Amino acid sequence: MADEIPWERLFEEAARVRARAHVPYSRFPVGAAVLFADGAVVAGCNVENATYGLTVCAERNAFAAAVAQGHTQPVAVAIVVDTPEPCPPCGMCRQVMAEFGGQELPVRSRTPQGGEARYTLGGLLPHAFTKDFF
Repeated sequence: MADEIPWERLFEEAARVRARAHVPYSRFPVGAAVLFADGAVVAGCNVENATYGLTVCAERNAFAAAVAQGHTQPVAVAIVVDTPEPCPPCGMCRQVMAEFGGQELPVRSRTPQGGEARYTLGGLLPHAFTKDFF
């Protein structure tokens, strides 16, 4: 399945929306794009707040927008962040991904310079708390 994923399209969308990130405090813009089973691509950027606890990451914003649009079956997640090495999603974002995606969900992170890291959600969050516990 990973060969069928339009990774370049996802990374382009993540880079495009990254430019819109609201990051006046950290100056750490992140963009994320999620491909869904129905073919939709939904992107999100991080949005900071002076009350830091209200800051929302790019990945969580992408998933929230997707749910609002009716998309709930993610196929792949692409992240763009300008760091020396590709940056994985934070723990909260991993848990949100686990709400909708399985352990094999592919997640890739890329820098604007082209460095890339490849993960699965299970590799990032091996013991996710999911609805299976209910």
